[in-house]
Amino acid sequence: MARDTHSIVKMSRREGYALHPKAHKALVKRPTIPGQHGNSRGGMRNKASQYSLQLREKQKVKRLYGLLEKQFSNLMKEASRKQGQSGQVLLQLLEQRLDNAVYRAGFAPSRRAARQLVTHGHFTLNGTRVDIPSIRVKVGDELAVRDHSKSTEYFKKLDDVSPAPSTIPEWLKVDRKKVTVKVTGAPAREDAEPDINEQLIVEYYSR
Repeated sequence: MARDTHSIVKMSRREGYALHPKAHKALVKRPTIPGQHGNSRGGMRNKASQYSLQLREKQKVKRLYGLLEKQFSNLMKEASRKQGQSGQVLLQLLEQRLDNAVYRAGFAPSRRAARQLVTHGHFTLNGTRVDIPSIRVKVGDELAVRDHSKSTEYFKKLDDVSPAPSTIPEWLKVDRKKVTVKVTGAPAREDAEPDINEQLIVEYYSR
């Protein structure tokens, strides 16, 4: 299964945005663009062209959700065909990914970790074992940790490795004790990161 294996910290520095919880400290310590010319190019983010802003926003969101270029491009095409504002539809489709639902429910400390849990087959969707992170969850779906997986060290110490988030989106109903998630609605724009400018992504693909 294809996936992006680049350093998440380096990618975060390139985008000037923490794509992973562990990248926050790295950005404070080394806020410049990675590479030998990083310091001299540090101010380029403030002088970027409109095209550069569009590209960087597309790269940021693509990397935030862990998609490859072809996957992201196809998702944008699908969003543009659906009713509603394309940018907001795109974010809704991204939020509905199975790995993102696992992350949003607090069963993984990051989307990368959630993707790994899914690919290792630790979850069932409506009673059926699943291992494809890109599966899209819908209203009425129930996600649960497999009985066999509940006995693993990770899920035994879930509160230590992945504490429950302070805010769980309204479209998910989580039972931490039973380690289950019920999809009760569709994600809204405010359920995605507020500092995403989805209009720049729409403009990038509209060129």
